[in-house]
Order: sequence, then C-alpha cells, then structure tokens
Amino acid sequence: MTFGHALDPAAVGNAFLLAFPALFSIVNPIGASLVFADVTAGRLPAERRLLSRRVALYSAILLLVSLWAGSEVLRFFGISLSALRIAGGLVVAVRAWDMLQTPERQEANKERQAHQDGRTAAAGDVAATAFFPLTMPFTVGPGSISVAVALGAERPVGDTVAAIDFGLGTSLAAIAMSLVVWALYSSSPRLVSMLGRSGSRIVTRLVALILLAIGVQIVMTGVQQEVLDLAAHIRMAD
Repeated sequence: MTFGHALDPAAVGNAFLLAFPALFSIVNPIGASLVFADVTAGRLPAERRLLSRRVALYSAILLLVSLWAGSEVLRFFGISLSALRIAGGLVVAVRAWDMLQTPERQEANKERQAHQDGRTAAAGDVAATAFFPLTMPFTVGPGSISVAVALGAERPVGDTVAAIDFGLGTSLAAIAMSLVVWALYSSSPRLVSMLGRSGSRIVTRLVALILLAIGVQIVMTGVQQEVLDLAAHIRMAD
C-alpha cells in the first residue's frame, strides 16, 4: 500500500503510540462507559447499540477534523505551533494531574455533561442525543479536542513523507479510539458489573499517569522549538 511513497511502518507505529495513549487517557472510555450505562438505563438494548455506533462515528469525525485542521485554524489566527504545543501540553498535563487526584470528580463532571440543558440519553430520540450531549461534550469535549489539536501540531513540517506517515499514524489512533468507544459503550452494562466504580478509578489513575508524561513531553517540545526560534532571530539580528 502506498500514497506516492513507501510507508514507513516504524514511523506510522510511533505516531500511533504517541497519539493513542493520549487520546485514551483524555477520553477515558472506561469511566465514560460506566456513566453511559447509567444515563441510557431506560433505553432498549437495540437503542443503546445504535447510540454507541453513532457516538463512535461522530467522535471519529471530531477527532480527525481536530487532528488535521485544528492547527491550521490556529495558524490562521497567528498562533505559532510552538505556542500551541506549550498551551496544549499544559492543558493535557493539568487534566492528567486532576484525573490522578480526583477521578471521582471526573465521573461527576461526565454525569453533568450527559444531562446538559435537561437533555439526557434516556429521553428523546437517538438522533437528538447522539451528537449532543453524548458525543460532545460527554465523549469528545474541549480537553479531547485540545489534545487532538496538539497532536496534529506535532506533524512534521517541510517533509511530506514524514508528515504523511505521522498523519496516518495519528489518524489510525483516532479511529481506533472511536472503535474502543463503540465497543465499551455497547457493552457498558456488562462492564459495570465486571469493573464497578472502584475498578474504573484504578484504571483512570493508571492512564492519567501516562497522559501526564505525554503532556510534559509536548510542553518540552514547544519550549525547545521556541528557544531555537528565538536563537535564530538573535543570530539574524547580529
């Protein structure tokens, strides 16, 4: 399979391994699926499965658009990639630290998001609730979008081959994340009985630690690029 050049499996794999843990940690599909089971308890199993498929599809679209177009939109407003990396990395790190300290509060936030403006997944037709509030902001909220935009900003500039490999790897991660959402949401009643709240909180803390490390790495990359740009400007001024 080629896209005008031979794909580098290692580069694609590295991009996937960078993006998937970050997206998994910020979306937190295990914890979210427990809430999903609660707010869809009044639904028929067939309706819950249909909701799961639609939420997964909408999540994939939101993540892919954020990955590919988010940094371009910010660049249009004059925001540099290094500034975006620093801001995005800080958002990721702060969110991860919060998840490490209080996973219970994260679950409460998910509950509120799933009941925004009085609309719940247990009421109304599937089409009316699949995107809002179940996809956005419940599954893919501002934090998830920020992570996707920050990951997109890591795409190599000036090297088309490397950019394609990186873009493919991160896109596969977004699609894989959406498939995980579909699998966990559709089987959420079984997951509730198997894991329970305490099990979900243990998993949340483990993935939050990974997310914290990724956030710090993104910030360091942004600071490094900013320092290099500043040094280049100083040399040009001399």
